[in-house]
Amino acid sequence: MIRNLFVACLLLGTISSAVAQDMPLSQVLIDGEGWQLVAEGYKFTEGPAVDKDGTVYFVDVPASVILKIGADGKAVVWAKDTGKASGLMFGPEGRLYACQSETKKIVWYDRDAKPTVLAEDVPCNDIMVDKNGGVYVTDMGGNQVWYVSPDGKKRVVASGFKPNGLTLWPDGGTLVVADWESPHLQTFRVEPDGSLKFGEKYYGPLQIPSGQKLPGSDGMTVDDVGRLYVATHAGLQVFDPTGRPCGAIVKPQVSFLSNVKFGGEKFDTLYVTSTDKVYKRRLKTTSTPHFARLAK
Repeated sequence: MIRNLFVACLLLGTISSAVAQDMPLSQVLIDGEGWQLVAEGYKFTEGPAVDKDGTVYFVDVPASVILKIGADGKAVVWAKDTGKASGLMFGPEGRLYACQSETKKIVWYDRDAKPTVLAEDVPCNDIMVDKNGGVYVTDMGGNQVWYVSPDGKKRVVASGFKPNGLTLWPDGGTLVVADWESPHLQTFRVEPDGSLKFGEKYYGPLQIPSGQKLPGSDGMTVDDVGRLYVATHAGLQVFDPTGRPCGAIVKPQVSFLSNVKFGGEKFDTLYVTSTDKVYKRRLKTTSTPHFARLAK
């Protein structure tokens, strides 16, 4: 009963029309369209982020660099000495936020790639930015989620599990967090001050491939009708707004799949980071960047 009330309340509005119908992968996949290699030769790619023009940025964590995919489709180094940034996210005012896993700093970059420190001494792995410039980061080692307010004040807002990737629902009212040790993804209601309430295992169960003990849930994104896409060992698993599985999009290569974002001029192209490479795949659906969606 609690779950049903939770779903009914949170799904009113922009995504309610999609809830009452099945959402198979045929609604998003394009016949004849597969994964295309974008860039290769890296140590460990992560943290794809997209700006207002659909340009995609990503990190090579061990190399401590942020890269930008140019109009010609080639990736070039955009920022160096990034403190082994592992997560990226664009926020209000065109700022590119990053969580630096080595220095334990949360920073934001201006258009000239100049960093400004927002908070320090925050163990961090992945990042999500709200409409006000507040930042959620996952702390896998500490089994907790931090919230850093726009003025740099930090506090723990969830704990007791091993959080990895995270994302917000289209309306910004619900935070989804991947639990590395569970075959489910957790949801939390976002309060006006950034705190989280009513955590529950909402999406699942996730597929676990033969030979694996855990799903390997990592980076996530949502499209404009509320489908959720999460990078896992079994591929890019997709869920409808009610938390039901839609299926899994096959991985572009056998190697670990770490993260996913929509980009491109029409925001209809998936970009995924997979160990040493970055791939893209065009879909039938779109995903407006959070900073643009939540500013409306």
